[in-house]
Amino acid sequence: MNRRLFSKTCATVTIVIVGVFASIPAKPQKEWEVADTNVRRLQPRAFAQLPVNILQYLDAHRCTIPQYYADGRPHNVIRGEFARRGQHDWAVLCSRKKVSSILVFWKGDVRKRSEIARFADKNFLQVVGGGIDFSRTILSVDKKYILDHYRAYGGPKPPPINHQGIDDGFMGKGSVVRYFARGHWLRLQGAD
Repeated sequence: MNRRLFSKTCATVTIVIVGVFASIPAKPQKEWEVADTNVRRLQPRAFAQLPVNILQYLDAHRCTIPQYYADGRPHNVIRGEFARRGQHDWAVLCSRKKVSSILVFWKGDVRKRSEIARFADKNFLQVVGGGIDFSRTILSVDKKYILDHYRAYGGPKPPPINHQGIDDGFMGKGSVVRYFARGHWLRLQGAD
């Protein structure tokens, strides 16, 4: 193919692609702002399984727990072995002023905690069925999940897996496994 024909073909393909994307209706900025304000955020007391000291901490720090639109049951509060096997920890997706982070309470102690993965809630909004909804979730995941996802999708090589990780997901988009090893949090491959 000569250069001139190639240039014309590329220009035509570009025009078609731009035309297709231009015809997809975009949501006005105001709708995104309203959706961010209207994310369903539960008070900590909605989670009866939380220890009293963690409930009090979350209340005192004005944490609410944002909810994935498609799950009507309270979620984004998990218990797992995030530091080592046999140690029971709690993790909560805590939203303050429309910004969420994962708070990990080591052994359920509010004085020993980590705060990771801090992002604006609006980063986890997506268009669903004509509306705009929140889609971030956290789940406890085991060695099999971590290694299966590494084998399927690649990503950073996991260290030896001897306890659970936290799957931090944007439902319908993908996730990252947050795994605590050697004193810090690693980002491992989650769902693609």
